[in-house]
Amino acid sequence: MSSRPIRAALLSVYHKDRLAPLVQVLRQHGVTLYSTGGTQKFLEDEGAEVTAVEDLTGFPEVFGGRVKTLHPKVFGGILHRRHDVGDLAEAEHHAIPPIDLVVVDLYPFEETVASGAEEQDVIEKIDIGGISLLRAAAKNFRDVLVVSSRDQYAAVTELLTAKNGATDLEDRRHYAAAAFATTSHYDTEIFQYMSQGTAVAGTALRLSAQPATPLRYGENPHQAGTFYGDLSALFDQLHGKQLSYNNLVDVDAAVALMAEFTDGEPACAILKHTNACGVAQAATLHEAYVNALSCDPTSAFGGVIIVNKEVDAATAAELNQLFFEVLIAPGFAAEALPVLQSKKNRILLRQKPVEFPRKQVKTLLNGIIEQDADRQTETAADFRTVTQSAPTNEETAALVFAGKICKHTKSNTIVLARAGQLLASGVGQTSRVDALRQAIEKARAFGFDLHGAVMASDAFFPFPDCVEIAGAAGIRAVVQPGGSIKDADSIKAADELGMAMVLTGVRHFKH
Repeated sequence: MSSRPIRAALLSVYHKDRLAPLVQVLRQHGVTLYSTGGTQKFLEDEGAEVTAVEDLTGFPEVFGGRVKTLHPKVFGGILHRRHDVGDLAEAEHHAIPPIDLVVVDLYPFEETVASGAEEQDVIEKIDIGGISLLRAAAKNFRDVLVVSSRDQYAAVTELLTAKNGATDLEDRRHYAAAAFATTSHYDTEIFQYMSQGTAVAGTALRLSAQPATPLRYGENPHQAGTFYGDLSALFDQLHGKQLSYNNLVDVDAAVALMAEFTDGEPACAILKHTNACGVAQAATLHEAYVNALSCDPTSAFGGVIIVNKEVDAATAAELNQLFFEVLIAPGFAAEALPVLQSKKNRILLRQKPVEFPRKQVKTLLNGIIEQDADRQTETAADFRTVTQSAPTNEETAALVFAGKICKHTKSNTIVLARAGQLLASGVGQTSRVDALRQAIEKARAFGFDLHGAVMASDAFFPFPDCVEIAGAAGIRAVVQPGGSIKDADSIKAADELGMAMVLTGVRHFKH
């Protein structure tokens, strides 16, 4: 029969919160309880009668609690098959009582790593007995119910209450799958920690992210989509509808770009389809937003906006005049929130400080590619002047600013800017000349005078044509990585036009 009553349970958990209601249900149904250490004390404090595991096994806990449940009487009670005559006979011969429910909450390995604890403390949080209990119970789901997380306690309590202390096969299979998801994630986190700095790290890729959040759809309505990860660790969503797949892609690009602006000066960026259509820094956040919007108010419609300062009332009032999808900020003034919340679907995210992964992965063909995240950003100290004319201090500041935006823009890209303000960019073009012409046309369309502006390129110029076109438009300084066999031609063109050019030696393709 698929329905099985729970008559005996083993409980061994690290976190005791949320457990009491489940214990109460087990007591109501007369379930025999086995436990160890702190869990046993908790159960007894709840008024439950508990049999210590060491009384079941006849063997004490040893090695400071490292070995508690690893014993045939425990694992035999979980793993013997109730429908197998031979297993039943062996269990009776060895006085191994059946265990129908296993409740285990693993040592917090992942949390201990995240806390920056010493290696020995981390190692001690590698659960051995607990993870073995989960695997054993999940393997024998035909007969045993396994509970692998405190997040399941409430649901299991409701299940046992509704089914009078019994479970069906589909219930047990569901929780078995969840247990294997728990053990798989746990082992992946251990692998990531233990393999750091070893030759093993590059021989296999192990990825695990949870929880899963179903999205309304993927990139398009006919595509299903899911986000795997803990968004709540990065954002508090204060208002608006659920984030979509495309929202998340743009939010990721926005957060990465704004991470470049940590010098304390208020900054604002407006993104559309992962590319910045407006970026500015100014003395106030209000001014930064106004300047960013002026870069391309057409593209800003329906975009994602990110700022690096608390949104004040004046900035909120200005923002409220634009239709945008998402606003990300480290904080919102009390008087600003009601203004921004006046549009029902507008998404407001309060960003929390968090460290991002140092590796990036992407599915490709029939596999996955991995690379180091691009964490390098060039400063004035990285510039090597190669022309007769050197950039002025103001031009240098503008080149640094433009380079930050260029790094986060789809290749091929050209960025035109002044100190503290993006003027225009040409993005995702198949030729660098097309990218430059697109940028010049956009800048002029929105009323910007390019005389005295600067230009940044994500890769080298294979020919001098870009320098010549930029010089004719009034551009006075250029930053680019260099590395072309024809660098000399571009440098010569810059000198003939009276332009300054600096090389960084670092390319920032973004595909």
